[in-house]
Amino acid sequence: MYIYRPMFITKPFITDRKIRFALAGCGRISANHFDALQKHTERAELVGVCDVEPAALARAVERTGAPGFATLEKMLAGTETDVVILSTPSGIHADQAVQVAAAGRHVMTEKPMATRWQDGKQMVHACDVAGVHLFVVKQNRRNATLQLVRRAIEKRRFGRIYMVNINVFWSRPQSYYDSAPWRGTWEFDGGAFMNQASHYVDLLDWLIGPVESVQAYTATLARHIQVEDTGVVSIRWRTGALGSMNVTMLTYPKNLEGSITIIGESGTVRIGGVAVNKIEHWEFADKDPDDDLIDEASYETTSVYGFGHPLYYDNVIKAIRGEAAPDTDGREGLHSLEILIATYLSARDGRRVALPLEY
Repeated sequence: MYIYRPMFITKPFITDRKIRFALAGCGRISANHFDALQKHTERAELVGVCDVEPAALARAVERTGAPGFATLEKMLAGTETDVVILSTPSGIHADQAVQVAAAGRHVMTEKPMATRWQDGKQMVHACDVAGVHLFVVKQNRRNATLQLVRRAIEKRRFGRIYMVNINVFWSRPQSYYDSAPWRGTWEFDGGAFMNQASHYVDLLDWLIGPVESVQAYTATLARHIQVEDTGVVSIRWRTGALGSMNVTMLTYPKNLEGSITIIGESGTVRIGGVAVNKIEHWEFADKDPDDDLIDEASYETTSVYGFGHPLYYDNVIKAIRGEAAPDTDGREGLHSLEILIATYLSARDGRRVALPLEY
């Protein structure tokens, strides 16, 4: 069997037993990880959970049956986990990733991987030094709708792409931000772009390609938080394509739309729904077998998270077994983080920001 070994990974592959996972941070997104692991019980097991909040920890222990720990340090010492999942506040991902890597365990971090550019680079470096994987969760890439779009781009069905528009019109009431002291802060959370819309920022690079520059405006219009609840950004790609992204957490009375529209010289596509889950327009100059798949690719959902976590875990497990390359490693995760940081710099300074941030 072919064994894939990415550069910098020195930790041995695991092929003779289940992959052991442990999760830090038992908040709202942790349920998606528990559900995903449940679908892979033949190859994976949850061996520990931890949270500094006793009630959240108790709920996770009751749901999963895994041992509970009050701190990450105690979980690292008290389990033989292979992978630590970081579903903690985004602002502490970097310190925790460094700690996990130093303990010789693979790191799997929720979005965004960090809230600062230097922190993201530090995470990549720490995992390189330790010879472990750094997985960055980008489960939306696994959505059937977006997989079809990706294939259309790879087949050059659009021809030259002229314009791209992304809308994230969701609702986060004040009670959401008040539910935890870290929410809506610069240090630990980030705003509508960094937190809620980060998976959509990822589409700018993953689907369309490297970004040349951004020009952004952000505002805090209604919520009592440090960060933005609304923002717009104009984008120019290195190909010359132009686009925009419009984000708000103030949609009344509930989540309305998570969409992407791509207009090219020989194709136009719009993926809409609440979380890019419906193909609303699909038209190309030439026919392709994928055209027969558009109806079954769309799906109903009330969750903005989609259903990509189990598919993402499948790739993580295969990577640790040496059977596949990681879909989104730390370096891949840095692409969207760089766009996010550039967006905030542009909004703060009132100027166009060119990429890359560093040469």
